[in-house]
Amino acid sequence: MNDTTKQRTALWLVLLAAAGTFALTMGVRQTMGLFLSPLNTSTGLGVASISLAFAFGQLWWGLTQPFAGAMADRIGAGRVLLAGAMLVAIGTFITPFMTTTWGLVLAIGILAAGGAGMAGPAVLMSATMRMIDPARRGLATGIVNAGGSFGQFALAPVAAALIVSTGWATAMQVMAVLVLLCLPAAWVLRGNSVHAAPAGQKPVGTGEAVRGALRHQGFLLLAAGFFVCGFHVAFLATHLPGVVAACGLSEQWGGWALAMLGLFNIVGSIGIGWAVGRWRMKSLLSLIYAARGIGVLLFLLAPKTGPVVLVFAAFMGLTFLSTVPPTAGLVAKFFGTANMATLFGMVMLTHQVGGFLGAWLGGKVFQATGSYDWVWYIDIVLAAAAALVHLPIREERPRGVARAATA
Repeated sequence: MNDTTKQRTALWLVLLAAAGTFALTMGVRQTMGLFLSPLNTSTGLGVASISLAFAFGQLWWGLTQPFAGAMADRIGAGRVLLAGAMLVAIGTFITPFMTTTWGLVLAIGILAAGGAGMAGPAVLMSATMRMIDPARRGLATGIVNAGGSFGQFALAPVAAALIVSTGWATAMQVMAVLVLLCLPAAWVLRGNSVHAAPAGQKPVGTGEAVRGALRHQGFLLLAAGFFVCGFHVAFLATHLPGVVAACGLSEQWGGWALAMLGLFNIVGSIGIGWAVGRWRMKSLLSLIYAARGIGVLLFLLAPKTGPVVLVFAAFMGLTFLSTVPPTAGLVAKFFGTANMATLFGMVMLTHQVGGFLGAWLGGKVFQATGSYDWVWYIDIVLAAAAALVHLPIREERPRGVARAATA
């Protein structure tokens, strides 16, 4: 086997490990909505109480990522991924035994969601970038990002079939065991920030890197844009079936709309990963956010038929999480890969804060007005603001912030 073949094999092994881990952890996490009704029937707690556990999990998933990233930069990505996968499996496995609201918050909101955060984009993207040649990082992060959508697309039917054939409790525990299939990836993705530093040099400490990032205008603008992404994504993921129902269409159209959203997200993630190596990342981000706003505006003006809903869902899928590769790429370009997990985790936290508001505000507005129109108006304004806020970003690596100190 020549050197070129070895390099290609190593590249695909890293991508398989990272994308496979994201597919399993995100796929299992995204199927939990299928268990909401059975949980309600079994526990009698009420949908509102059970939803609290799911909502807390959304926020906790984001809160864990900066800390998981800091741990990965310090002790190695492999150990953090191992712990994260185990927590997802444990939290999911014990959920059927929980009969109180706080028990569900512990199992779903803390253990499973926290574990998914530890094995989430911050750690996976940084580990991938550390191990792959810079020229291939854009496409690589697109493939890893697509792994999460593929997991949702593939595991949701599996979970639904298991619920019908074995019952919801057994189905949930089978899903917990499936997560353990990603454990070998922890060995493939092992290593920490020391391995990302050039020979004879050591990386900037975590505290210094964080302080430098918080003083960097481009990083703050990037985080602001990702906040808007979280708002948009969480609103769609949570309320798209409700939007379809409000249009007077059957539940079948809502299910197909979600499927189109996930399927075209795979296409969008890989496509934008390819584009990252060819165009300026800040320009791609501005284009994505502008496209979202235009897509929502056209949907509001269009007749609300089933085919229109599917076309809208497919278009939104193309832009759904396609912001992740260029956002991760800019963080790496600003500061290098030594503290990538920590810094990208901070950006992911702003994403989830926006996501919490998008999911919560969608329900509040619909309850108050009987329509989602005002949320769409807010989404259009935010998309326009995000498109503009990326334009002043300077893509060159700032001096002093990401420097390596001589050992």
